[in-house]
Amino acid sequence: MKCNRCGAAFEVDAVAAVNTERNPELKEKLISGELFVRECPQCGARLLAKFPLLYHDPAEKLMIWLSDGSADTEARMQAAVGGEDFAGYTGRIVDTPGALIEKVKIFDAGLDDISLEVAKFVTRQELGKDVALLFFGLDGADNEITLTYPEAGQMQLVKIGFNVYEDCAGIILRNPDIKKSATGLCRVDRGFVEAFLR
Repeated sequence: MKCNRCGAAFEVDAVAAVNTERNPELKEKLISGELFVRECPQCGARLLAKFPLLYHDPAEKLMIWLSDGSADTEARMQAAVGGEDFAGYTGRIVDTPGALIEKVKIFDAGLDDISLEVAKFVTRQELGKDVALLFFGLDGADNEITLTYPEAGQMQLVKIGFNVYEDCAGIILRNPDIKKSATGLCRVDRGFVEAFLR
């Protein structure tokens, strides 16, 4: 890894996998982002390290792969997750630590990531802004969904009613090809949804 402050190069210890049953403490570090933060030994700057990582929640039958961007590695991961041992699993590929954290939070909240991506699409249309919306959490008795996005150097919050998410889930139910295309280990992100909705 190379420090973006002082330019020093140093090696990073990487975690290859987080299994929520075997090491639940790593899940907490993942969600907080601490798992990806490294300190430059030269100047002390705190830096975000990206490394391939497999998140596995056996109880929820969920696997999320933080990809290194290599098509060969992704093909090997897809082959590994495609076996009988993973029947009934939800498998996702993400490209950044932030996307991994968001996916874990979405599934921990009991939400369907495809429906949530459709809700983000609808919210962007209503905002009239081409922004990168991220799931922040569920709030209150009505399960209001909070999304966030960067603007002018600050994070903005947008709250949407749970009914918007439910309406989007209805769209997915009426269009089974969308859900069907999300089998195996795949990316479910803005591009995935926009391929169906545009």
